[in-house]
Amino acid sequence: MKWGRFIAFLLMAAVIIGGTAGSVTNLWKSVPLGLDLQGGFDLLYKIEPLPGQQITASGKQALLQAVNNRVNNLGTASPIIDLEGTNQIRVQLAGAFDQSNARKVIGETAQLQIYSSAKIDKKTGQVTGPAGTLLATGNDLKSNAHWVQDPNTGENEVAISFKQASKWENITKQFYQKPIYVFLNGKLLTDPVIQEKMYTGDSVISGPTLNSVQACNQLAYSLNAGALPYNLSLESQQSVGPSLGQASLKATLWAGLAAIVLIFIFMIVMYRLAGLIADLALVAYGYVTVAVFDGMHVVLTLSGLAALVLGIGMAVDANIITYERIKDEIRNGRSLRSAVKIGNKNALRTILDSNATTFIAGAVMYWFGQGDIRGFAVALMISIIVSLLTAVVLSRILLLTFTNSNVVRRPWWYGVGKGVLKKDEAKV
Repeated sequence: MKWGRFIAFLLMAAVIIGGTAGSVTNLWKSVPLGLDLQGGFDLLYKIEPLPGQQITASGKQALLQAVNNRVNNLGTASPIIDLEGTNQIRVQLAGAFDQSNARKVIGETAQLQIYSSAKIDKKTGQVTGPAGTLLATGNDLKSNAHWVQDPNTGENEVAISFKQASKWENITKQFYQKPIYVFLNGKLLTDPVIQEKMYTGDSVISGPTLNSVQACNQLAYSLNAGALPYNLSLESQQSVGPSLGQASLKATLWAGLAAIVLIFIFMIVMYRLAGLIADLALVAYGYVTVAVFDGMHVVLTLSGLAALVLGIGMAVDANIITYERIKDEIRNGRSLRSAVKIGNKNALRTILDSNATTFIAGAVMYWFGQGDIRGFAVALMISIIVSLLTAVVLSRILLLTFTNSNVVRRPWWYGVGKGVLKKDEAKV
């Protein structure tokens, strides 16, 4: 018996069990959950181009970026924003938040325009729309708009800055002691009279609609996010309550736990100590997979959780292939150590081929799929890569270290029945 190798095996086992047990709870809590697991809001928008405008690939990417900027301003954790089909975009927001405000922030165009004059209804004296020269738009502003209060009157305002200070300087010179008309989405926001010439490019926007901090912040967020390249119309919305999401998570976790326990028992019954070593590798697989999800900020959904559990079955499948090769070598008369080495070597090609085909299937699902299908594909591909590292590399190191320690010499401990003849150990 070689105590050094046996102690090395025990240390590796202790690191796997201790490291997992000590931090897996905190690690799991840090993984963001999708709306089907914690509740939230699902919005499906139709992309509607303006008359004469075409929907292009670059335009859709710009739309994705603009929507993403707006969603980030909502402060929601780990949103999912994807294109669906040729003219739809889906937004999934998990957690608790003001859903009506979210719809408004995401879909509102926030077209800010400054005109030299306006159309005025002769009967009512009300401004009905813009007229004259377009002096500036929201695209001329820096992305630093924010709420401020007038130090003298306490009025709520939105502070803005022009990208080119000279443009605002020219406007204030040209319209000194004259009104300009600021429109938001075609409606008059304010019509201030220029009281002084401004040279820094900084100014403020105020008006009757900006009568609260929330209204000012919402306008500032929209201006900073930029205008949407296309109009969006809400086609469908679905709300998942937090209690329903928690119930789904609990049920799925219990199902996954039951599957893991049954797999552990199966491996120990069929392969005894070798099966126990495979179970250690499976523990490492689960921990590393969750750590990768956390590190890559993968949003875990029901489909992703199903892929995680499926990956456990795929990981143990690699161990089963290896152990059956080892049993074949022992039945052919090889010694235990020789059978373990050659069995691992012969099983490697089969394991790589089977995982490669499944990885290709996952890549195809990701490329052509949408929504939950893509989430499942991502989780599946991550599971495959991690399972190769744990079920092939780690499990092999553990098994070879344990076998070379000579703690056990009977093939029975590796799942081989009694009565199997071995060659002398010196013939390895």
